[in-house]
Parts: sequence; structure tokens; C-alpha cells
Amino acid sequence: MLFHSSVLQKSAFHRAQTLDFKNGYAQPRRPVVGIGQDPLLSVNISHSERNQLITDIPNLTYGTDRSHLPLEFIPAHAAYDKKVLRFYGYFRQEVLHSWDEHFRIRPVVFYYHLEDDSICVTEPPVENSGIPQGKLIKRQRLSKNPRGDLYHWKDLNVGMDINLFGEVYRITHCDPFTQDFMESQGIVLNEFESIPSDPYTARRAHNQQTHITPYDHNHQLERFLALDRQVLRFFALWDDSDSLYGEKRPVTLHYYLVDDSVEICEHHEANSGRDPFPVLLRRQKIPKHIKPTCEPFPSCVLEVSPHDVKEYFCPQDFRVGEEVNLMGRRFLLYDCDDFTHKYYQHHHPDIPIKPFTVDTRTQQDIKRVIPPYNGFGSLEDSLQNCLSLIPQPPKKNVIKLLENDHKVLRYAARLDSQNRLDEGRRFILSFHLADDMISIFEKSTRNSGIIGGKFLEKTRIPKPGSTAEKPEYYQPADLCVGATVEVFGHRFVVTDADRFVLSFLESQSHQTPEHTLSSLRHATDPQQLHPECDEAAVLQQS
Repeated sequence: MLFHSSVLQKSAFHRAQTLDFKNGYAQPRRPVVGIGQDPLLSVNISHSERNQLITDIPNLTYGTDRSHLPLEFIPAHAAYDKKVLRFYGYFRQEVLHSWDEHFRIRPVVFYYHLEDDSICVTEPPVENSGIPQGKLIKRQRLSKNPRGDLYHWKDLNVGMDINLFGEVYRITHCDPFTQDFMESQGIVLNEFESIPSDPYTARRAHNQQTHITPYDHNHQLERFLALDRQVLRFFALWDDSDSLYGEKRPVTLHYYLVDDSVEICEHHEANSGRDPFPVLLRRQKIPKHIKPTCEPFPSCVLEVSPHDVKEYFCPQDFRVGEEVNLMGRRFLLYDCDDFTHKYYQHHHPDIPIKPFTVDTRTQQDIKRVIPPYNGFGSLEDSLQNCLSLIPQPPKKNVIKLLENDHKVLRYAARLDSQNRLDEGRRFILSFHLADDMISIFEKSTRNSGIIGGKFLEKTRIPKPGSTAEKPEYYQPADLCVGATVEVFGHRFVVTDADRFVLSFLESQSHQTPEHTLSSLRHATDPQQLHPECDEAAVLQQS
């Protein structure tokens, strides 16, 4: 190839410009005819042709490029996330110093996590094994030789032994996912093996099955649904007269149809002197006939097992009017309730029911005599000491307390006394409707020499002539203007009353005498007011 001398002498090889600036405006540069002419001028190619030159990839000399673009890279922690290979196996544990067993076979499960090549070994729990089970080796990367090489899934296969921390584990089989994964990677798995059985566990399971008693579950369930809460009740008399200081005691015998169990409850009377234990025999099945081989043994030392019992008591063995022997004690059945009577008529019509009357009183009723009132406290409090060993407070009329709470009838009164010093003493008598108690307050008088204040606290005042057996107390109907009230040796004459007394007694006119209402109306009449009524009103306001 021949080159021009001007090309060989060229030292600047920058890209040629296609635009010139004239007067501040860009204009296309005119081509110069010659060897140095730029063939790629903007005037020669279009805009679309320039874009095509940029995007087109020239073909190779020997054809097109047949190589494909590399596939997208996926990291291992994303490709193998939550993908675990599961192998099953076991290891043999030697048992020392035991005559019953020499070794144990303990099954394990290997979990190989593909995302980080870590291995976890767990032992499935076995019921009542007595060995701490669960996770044996926590998840970690395990070494396979003293050089520190780590286990990889390519090193695992069925039917091989692996040594982990000094313990030899045998891999027997794997799950279907693990089998598909290993075969897809070109690894041929060995033949599956079975985990050998543990001789001690098998022997113990065999011994437990020998003690299981077969039973008809469906029959028991059907009986429970049909006979639940159906109880036969008999009234009996326990004849214990053969023993020292024995007597006949009334009892109640319950027979539960759902499981043929019997319960005996004793009746306790007040002040009988016996311990308050109502259950004489707890609910249980009572044997009727015991095998002769078990009779020589005392039942208190050796309990009778179900295999030693021939027959238990059934409803046909309980007949009203006859005596039955239960646990060595005689019970005379003298009556039953209505349900038991209908049950025998419907299911056992051939069994006669002969109820009769018996004397169940253990002793004669002793009439309690209330001792006379001793004068201490109120009559109700003293009576409570005679009714029970531990006295209880007397009951109150709660409804009356709530309806008449803070309701008080106030009267003005004077002291009826022969002493001349008592002539000027003035009192306010308050009747509390909540508990029918009376309190007396004395108004202080200047230069009288007597200190005023509380004369009598709240108490119930009996009427003259009332006895401790039949006490009668003052009521609002007894307090009228001019009436005399005797209070523990003192005589008070009612001189006036406030207006609330008249309004309250008029509301209770069916229980108040007419002369009481007329006296109160005359006393509260404004035309008949006198100084004592005015003082009572002042005290009412105070």
C-alpha cells in the first residue's frame, strides 16, 4: 500500500471538526478537496444513519458471534434459602453397670442446610425414656478430619458412618426431597437401611401391654349417656346394736346406675355428740362375693383386686322392706324416693316394694328452758347466749332501717318530780324510727345549778307492767301531748311536739289512735302556741 508523504509527516491525529463559527453562529465547514478530506461529514449522512452506526455491531470476518450472554448470577444464600437435606440415622450408646441392659439404640435426624453448609443433629423425643433428648449438636459447620476440612453435601450418603465429636453416627435413609436433590446432582444413593430396635424399649413396651385390661369402650360410653345422674335413693336404718353402746342410726343409701357404685350418708342431729362426718361409706363398688382364695387375707391389710371379686351389688339386691349386708354391716331398707319406686316398677316389676314406718329418733326431745332475764344488756342480746354456744348478734330489720334512716320524732317534755329543783328542767325526747329507740337531751338553764346535755342514750324503753317474757316498748302512737313516759324510774310528761311528728303520724293514721292525732293537732295549732312549743321549735332548728 502506498502512503502519501503528507500522511507520514502528520503529527496531529485529533478528530476533525465539522462546524465553523462565524459571527457567533455555528455553520457547516466546507469540505476541502484532497487526501485529508473527512469522509464522515454531517452533510453526507443523516441523523438516522448516525444512530444506526452507533447501535450496529459489525460481524466478524468468519461469520457472526455465536456466543451467548452469561446467565444472571444468583448467590448461594438466595438460591438455597430454606432448602434443607434431611437424613435419618442412629447411634449406639453403651450402658455400664446395669444387669438389665447393655446398650441402647438412639435414633437421630441430621439437618444439612444448603445455604451455609451447616449441620444440626436432633434426637426425636421418646415417651418415658428417662434420657434428656432434643438437640444433640447445634447448627454449625462440622469438620470431617483432623486437618479441618468441613463436611459438604457431596460427602454424605446413605449407609455410611460419620464421626461427630467422638460419637459415631450411622446414616440409614433420607426423605424424598433429599433423594431427588442428590440424584439431580449425579450422586447415587446407597440402599436404604432400617434403624434397629432398642431391646430395652421393646421389652418395656411389651410389659406395659400385659397390664392393660381390655374393656368395651362403646358399651361404657353408651351407658354413661343413658344412665348419667340417675341415682336410686333408699332410706335405711343402720343396726349397730350388737356393738358396745350401739344403737340404730338413720342413713341414706345412694346407688349410682352409671357405674354400680354405692354411697352411704349418715343423718346427724343437732347436739348428738358425734363428729360431723356425713359420709359413712364413700362412693365405690361393693363386692358381693369374693373368691375363697382371697377370704383368709384381712381386707384392711390386703386390698381386694377386681380379679378376686366374683360379683358386685346390683339393683336387684336392694329390696325395700328387707335387710341388706354391706361391708359387714346390716342396713334395714324401710323406704325409697319416687324415682326409685318408678324405676323398680318399670325395670324390675317382679321385685315387691314394701315401705314401712320406723322410729328414727335417737333420743327424746328435751325442751329447752330459757333462763330468766338477769338485767344485763338488752333482752335480745341475753337471749342469744341461750340459743347457741357462740352467741351471734340478734337479727335486725334491714328494710325498716333503710326506710326510716335519719327519721326522728322530737317531743318537748318536763320532768314530773316531787323535788322543787326539778320544776324548771326542760327536756327534748327523740324517738328514732329506724330502731324504735328513745334518747333524751336536757336543755341547759342559766343559774339553775344543773348541767345540761345528754340525759339518756339511745335505748328501747319498756312500758310499765311489761315482762321479760313478753316485753312491750313505747311506740309513736303512745307519745301524745300530755302523756306520761316512765323512763327507768323517772316520769316525763310530753308537753309539745314538732310539725314532722304530726305529718308522719297522719301518714300512719291506720296505726295511730285518734286522740293522739287530735292532741298533736291542738298542740301545733298556731293560735294555741305557747312558750314551750316555741322552745321546741328552736331546739329542732339547732
